[in-house]
Parts: sequence; C-alpha cells; structure tokens
Amino acid sequence: MVNDTEVKTKVSPFAVREGEIKVFDGKEGYASINQVVFKMDMGYIGENHIMALEIVNEFGFVTSRQVTQVLEFRGKLEDIEPEKRQDRVSKWLEDLTKSKVLTRYAFQSESGKSSYRVYSLEKIATYILKQRNIVTTWQPTDNTKPAYALKRKLAGNQIVIAYMTKVAAFKEANPNILMFSKKYNVKFKPTGGTVKLDGESEDIDFVFEVVRRNEDWQNMLAEKLQLYADFYENFAKNDAGFYKAPQLVFVGEDVAHNAEIFKIAKKIGFVLKDEEMYFTTDIEQLEDSLEQTISVFQYDKENNKYKLMEKKLDLLKPGENNSNKTKLKKQTYSPNVIVE
Repeated sequence: MVNDTEVKTKVSPFAVREGEIKVFDGKEGYASINQVVFKMDMGYIGENHIMALEIVNEFGFVTSRQVTQVLEFRGKLEDIEPEKRQDRVSKWLEDLTKSKVLTRYAFQSESGKSSYRVYSLEKIATYILKQRNIVTTWQPTDNTKPAYALKRKLAGNQIVIAYMTKVAAFKEANPNILMFSKKYNVKFKPTGGTVKLDGESEDIDFVFEVVRRNEDWQNMLAEKLQLYADFYENFAKNDAGFYKAPQLVFVGEDVAHNAEIFKIAKKIGFVLKDEEMYFTTDIEQLEDSLEQTISVFQYDKENNKYKLMEKKLDLLKPGENNSNKTKLKKQTYSPNVIVE
C-alpha cells in the first residue's frame, strides 16, 4: 500500500469537481440471502470478508485503501506480507461486491472517472451484521446520497484514520456521533466525526465538520452553523457524551476554501470566537506529523485583515499509542431524520 507521504497530489481526491456525478460500479442483478449463506457455508466468504465488512459498516462510505489502513492499525493483517495487504483487502471487497453484500460507486466528471472506488452496504449486509450482534444503522436511502455527500464522508474518514495512525495521544474515534440542538429540537451529525485525544497534561475532543464546494454549499453551511451555535451556547456536561465542550475543526478542500468558510461564520455572527475555530484541509492529513496541520484566523490590526496562522499543537505529536487494537466507539441510534 502506498504511504500517505508518497501520495503526490495538490488537489484533494475528495474535492468536489464541477458537474461531477456518482455512478454505479457494483454488480447488477439480484442476489438472495440464501445464495450468500451458501457461499459462507462453502468458505467462499469467510471471516476475513466479515472483518472488512465491519469496517465498511463503521465508516459508511469507504475506499479499499481506507479499509486496509484501519485493519493494519488494528493488527488484523499481520499474517499478510505488507506489500500484498492492499490487494488482499481489495479482493475481499470485490468478493462481497459480486455477492451483492456490498455495493460500489465511482465519480464521473468531464475529466473522466475517479481512479478509486467507494464501497457501502447492501441490504444483505445488514442480515449478516445483525446475526453477529453488530450494530448497523444503514438504511436503503443511504445509497441515494449525492456525490458531494460521499466525498464529504470520505474526507472525514481520512481525517479520523490520520489521527488514529499518526497521533500518540489518540484514544478513540466515532465517525457517526450525533449531536443535538435543544433550541431547534434537531439531531445533527458532524460530517467528519469526532476524535478523542488523551495526552499527558490535557485531553480534548475534536469535532470535524467537513465542507465541500457543492452547489449551494454556503447556505447549507450557514444553516448547519446555526445548529452548532445552539449546541455550544446551551452546552451542558455530557451533552452528546462530551464531558466538556469539544473543539470544532473545519475541514475545507483547500486554504482558500477555509477562508470562505470563515467569512460565512463571521457573516452570520457565529457564537465561537476566532481563536476557537480551528481549520485544516484534506491534503494536510497526508503529512507524517499532524502537529502543524491546524490553523486559526487572526485579525491583523495594521492591515485591517484576517490572516490564517498556524497553530502548533503538542497534543498532536506523532508516536506509538496504546489504542491500536481498539475498535471505534459505537452507538445505537434511532432511525430518525438527521441533518448532515
């Protein structure tokens, strides 16, 4: 598998492209649960396949590379030679796709089709997961989400995986946490999930809001910020499981996009102060160390302008952590409508 630092790109693969659509790239036709059970009985679908299936369930929409990274982090691929791990995981996902346990998508635009594929659950997967007492909140309508929603989720996954694998203080993560706006009586989901860090002198929860440049994204963000504002203004201990108010981090497609996000927050009078809003980008998660990947906007009185300034965080130092065998934190949610 190619390491993060070997990925040579100036534009995030999860950035939205003009006119881009999601295209089906899975197996057409019908498959019954009986056919899948037969394949499991015959050993064509084994425990390794189920192991990969669990990762897809946890992350919602995921690439084969992301599945491989998580399984490596958890020590599940140690009996496979490192250079063969990506191919082996891709084969498991391909088998599940052919059996209609998973479905697969690509992105199509004027520049062509994306080089990577995105996997998500099919209905048959829910039968397998529930039989093993694995919580799943998948709904058939999840697979009707537009291209930008999938890319937003993929970028969020990349953030979570980067913190899992590169930050010594990493403790746990939840890519599907729900938060609640008391004023509007609305549940909403941070598009990038959350990460809990536990250092020697401090601990902190990061909440990642991934923003993409899809159509009408400015108004969508402004509406989402109203929910965040109410959450922070009326925060009480243990809201959404947080002991104290979490740190909000915006994830833009690039630095210019972060400036646009900040302008919208200022325009609507967002409740958080300038220094309380952290910013990062997709590409920065590919660095070996994440210590210098967080920035804040500071006001320059001399030039009467805001400048994006790096905020080095010792809590993001790289190194070994003791969480590499743990799974992501899971929660059971009611199937209500969720604002994303």
